Amino acid sequence: MNTVPTIFVIFGITGDLAQRKLLPALLSLYVKKVLPKKFFIVGFSRRSFTREEFRQLIRDEMNVKSGQYKGEEIKHFLDHIVYEQGYFDDVDSYERLFLTLKKIDEYWKQCSNKLFHLSVAPVFYEKILANLASSGMTIPCGGDEGWTRVLVEKPFGNDLATAQKLDALLGKLFNENQIFRIDHYLAKEAMQNILAFRFANSLFEPLWNNNFIEGVEIKLLESIGMEGRGGFYDDIGAIKDVGQNHLLQMLALVAMEHPKNLNPKMIRAGRADVFKHLMPVKDRNLSKFLTRGQYEGYLSESGVKAESKTETYFRLITYINNSRWKGVPFSLETGKALYKNKSEINIYFKNKINPKSTNVLTFRIQPNEIIQIRFWVKTPGFGVNIEPKTLSFKYSDWGIANPIPDAYERVILDAISGDQTLFASTDEVKYAWKFITPLIKIMSNTPLKIYKKGSKGV
Repeated sequence: MNTVPTIFVIFGITGDLAQRKLLPALLSLYVKKVLPKKFFIVGFSRRSFTREEFRQLIRDEMNVKSGQYKGEEIKHFLDHIVYEQGYFDDVDSYERLFLTLKKIDEYWKQCSNKLFHLSVAPVFYEKILANLASSGMTIPCGGDEGWTRVLVEKPFGNDLATAQKLDALLGKLFNENQIFRIDHYLAKEAMQNILAFRFANSLFEPLWNNNFIEGVEIKLLESIGMEGRGGFYDDIGAIKDVGQNHLLQMLALVAMEHPKNLNPKMIRAGRADVFKHLMPVKDRNLSKFLTRGQYEGYLSESGVKAESKTETYFRLITYINNSRWKGVPFSLETGKALYKNKSEINIYFKNKINPKSTNVLTFRIQPNEIIQIRFWVKTPGFGVNIEPKTLSFKYSDWGIANPIPDAYERVILDAISGDQTLFASTDEVKYAWKFITPLIKIMSNTPLKIYKKGSKGV
């Protein structure tokens, strides 16, 4: 356990992300006794509350299941939360926040670590960071004890230019080792196991190249629609929402070279190198590689523009221009309002003798995390017929004694410990946007196909 007092400052604490993910993760970590012994959560948002109104809001919105925690555990956790009402663009609000943090340090009689979490829409990042800088809150108060770090949610920028502008601003306030750009998919247990599976099992790594692999499918399918996020989503679309981050990170873990060692610097460099070598998609052959769709009824969603051309589904075929993967197609697919929730990676191995009988290795990220291999065996009898069987490992096999940590629990603990392995680096963001930005500029040249809710897309 980290023994240095730590303050978590959550900008946008009354928002959906904080209520659904951050606070439940912090509560779980508190009950597991892995948070620093001395900690406070300082919420910052524009709404006005009394202390009791705020505590009641947190208690109601966290959606804690009956019996999940003891009543006193929740009460004691709420005792660690204070609220500071303010506006993201108001300098005086930050001065009040500064004084709140100072009073906590004085109460502890010790300089504390401070972790600033931007749980807000990206449009507010620049204002918050600029005001944090002018307030002096980003200045560490004492070496290894008393650091300041910032957690930034995706999407990190809106295109290459905005990402670089935001990165420049962050660079003025923090060193790279203080910046934690969140892609919570990287923190999922099944995602982390991809590298362990590859590099710990000598059976597979010699086959991990274009001589033996025919193609790779990466899918992130959602059965839900907008659920009140239409106004936000309509300005982003599927490619920016999950294509630039989640899907590319899934691709990177499959495709990266074996790092010399598994330290954060080498792993992040390996992921960035994959993005650097993605083949750009040209306008002249765009329709061969990109399919876009929008679900029926999307235009009726709250906050969506009446004539919106925003895609809620896309499938992209891309290639990696290096010796290991040259010629191997990577299919990236995602969509809203589809027939099921499923995130998985399928790796198809070549079978030159019988192309229909391919071996398939599957990493199921969610739900029901699993790693399985499809292989072929002879059917019992006098003929020589073969049929597919599967060899699988389920994470649930570990049982309730080893529950899978929530992704945000890992995000928070790694940020406290300073481990950046599961966070995107400057180079990863830069090369990912270098690949995606030209695609965004030309994708309107492909038709936007309408698909029915609950279907497989287009």
